[in-house]
Formats: sequence, structure tokens, C-alpha cells
Amino acid sequence: MLTHLRPAFSLVVLFTLLLGLVFPLGFVGVGAVVFPFQANGSLIVRDGKQVGSALIGENFTSDRFFHGRESAISGTDPKDASKTVPTPYDASTSTASNLAPTSKALHDRVAGDVATLVKQGATAGTIPMDSVTSSGSGLDPDISPDYAALQAPVVAAARHVPVETVRQLLAAHTQGRMLGVFGEPRVNVLRLNLALESLSRSGAAPGSANKVQTSSN
Repeated sequence: MLTHLRPAFSLVVLFTLLLGLVFPLGFVGVGAVVFPFQANGSLIVRDGKQVGSALIGENFTSDRFFHGRESAISGTDPKDASKTVPTPYDASTSTASNLAPTSKALHDRVAGDVATLVKQGATAGTIPMDSVTSSGSGLDPDISPDYAALQAPVVAAARHVPVETVRQLLAAHTQGRMLGVFGEPRVNVLRLNLALESLSRSGAAPGSANKVQTSSN
């Protein structure tokens, strides 16, 4: 019996060490060397300080900045532990709204968002889906170029700069499909806002601002 168990036990130990320790550490090591930015969380740094991650959205609320998608994340109300309060883009958790299509709260919120966008100059029949629907994770870092374009006039007015300047910056930060096939064109909200701040501070042309990763919300 021991004759049969010994090789079986040895194989279990060997493959546990190989597949549970050696391979994972090897992949981590290779990733850190070959893809250091991605392996370390795609962190965006300015002046030696971390100001965010390219993979996690942030809750921009001022008209001076582009806004991300609706985030349905909520947390415990500090004043009443039995209740919850909205904590959009709370990176310590991730969740969707889980509201049904028949939810009155969902309909009211979407109707309010549509009304706001129409007041800002959008046409009701051409409003981008991501401008009125919440993020599935609550942490989406990207929005569609169409949604960003809707916000450009508002941002330009708040910053007292020509809207064409903001649109040029937006175009410089629009990413296409991966390998020309996968995914959809997108705009990273944090990167765009950081470059927008840099543009305002330096007075540089949009083309040069796209190389700068600066500021915070």
C-alpha cells in the first residue's frame, strides 16, 4: 500500500509547489519586469505622488471636469448604521445598482439625467447609453467619446476656454479599439481631467498636454 501512496503523495507535493508557488511567483516576476506599469496597478503619478489609477474611476463633480458614468456604490451612513448613503467610486468595494427595468427609482434617475443633458444641448434621440446608465462595477474609468463630447461645452464654459480647445484635448485622449478589433473607442476620464488641468496651468497646446499625467480632482 505504501508503495502506491508514496509516489502519489510525492506528486501532490511536487505539483503543489510547482503550480501553487513557483509558477505564480514566476509570472509575477516576469510581469513586474516586462509590464511594470500594469503589474503595479496602472498607477498615475505626479511629482512622485500617486494621484489615482488608470483602471479605477474617480468621483468628479465639478463642471470644470469631465464626469464618469453613474456609480451606484453605497456605504454605511456614518450617522445611522442602519442606513446606507451613496459613496460613488468607492474603490474599497464594487457593485451595480441591481435595479429592475420596472424600478421607479431607476426611471426617475434616468429621466432626470436625460433632462439635464438636453438642457446642456444634447438631442434626446441621440444621447449615448453610458451617459444615463450606471456602471456595472461602479468603478469604470472610461466613457464613450460621444458622452465626453456632450460634456465638452460645459467644461469649456466652466474653465472659460474655447470649446474647440477642449475638443482637441478630448480627441488627443480618445483611445481606439484594441488591435483595431476588440472593444470600443473610449476615453479615460482621469487621464483626460489630469491633462485638462495641466493645459489650464501651462497654457500649452492640446497636442502637448496629452503627454502630461498631472493633478487630481
